[in-house]
Amino acid sequence: MFCTTGQIGGEGENQEDKNEAEQAEQERLDALREAEERRKEKHRKMEEEREKMRQEIRDKYGIKKKEEKEAEMNQAIAEGSLNRRKKTPAEIAAEQEAEEQDDFTKLKNTLETQVNELKTTIEGKCVLQ
Repeated sequence: MFCTTGQIGGEGENQEDKNEAEQAEQERLDALREAEERRKEKHRKMEEEREKMRQEIRDKYGIKKKEEKEAEMNQAIAEGSLNRRKKTPAEIAAEQEAEEQDDFTKLKNTLETQVNELKTTIEGKCVLQ
């Protein structure tokens, strides 16, 4: 007594509606993507024009670009002319100790270190069995 043909027809319409909705959603996403690409291209062109104007001003007044200044500072630091690294207290103490020693003490210390190095190499090569 129930009509089953209405249910079958309703399912077919639902499928068509789903397909139409998916297609409409895909078109909407494509339109959004296209609008975003146009916006990015517009801003890219505007930024290129601005950079061109900035460069003209820099050239006119002899101003260096910020990146160039940073590169020069990094190079100067690498050469050691500016902002040298601070020495640790141990390094300072070692330098003071070296300054206080006379030539004889320095020679004695270098000889002792060389003798110790030779001992360790000889001991490493000579193994008693």
